[in-house]
Amino acid sequence: MERISLGFVVGEFNADITQLMMERAQAHAEFLDCNVTHIVRVPGAFDTPIAIKALMEREDVDAVVALGAVLEGDTDHDQVVAQHAARKMMDLALEYGKPVGLGVSGPGMSRAQGQARIDDYARRGVEAAVKLVKRLRVVAKKNAPQMIG
Repeated sequence: MERISLGFVVGEFNADITQLMMERAQAHAEFLDCNVTHIVRVPGAFDTPIAIKALMEREDVDAVVALGAVLEGDTDHDQVVAQHAARKMMDLALEYGKPVGLGVSGPGMSRAQGQARIDDYARRGVEAAVKLVKRLRVVAKKNAPQMIG
């Protein structure tokens, strides 16, 4: 099977968390024998969709992994950021027919919770994107089995 190429979009807000997420995601992609062909840094999770769209338009990207941490503040701003970013990520996946792995933790979490979730969200974002690329490749083949995965 052809090697999977991933693009990463990494929020810079809460960089003490997201930098480690990116490192863990890269290590997991390597473990899964995937190429990370592009890394785009954006100001925060809310800004990920425009960079995801740019990567989706590239033929050398099979899927995108979004990495970020949305921490709870004094208002409901974290809820708005996370919900709108996640919704637009799914819209882009559907528009381009390529997976977007959601490696954005939050909302409603403290900095300590965000730090505790670094490994899980980085790994899950990569894992979801890779699994879906593989399964969609099977679906695209003629005579594909009816049950995939």
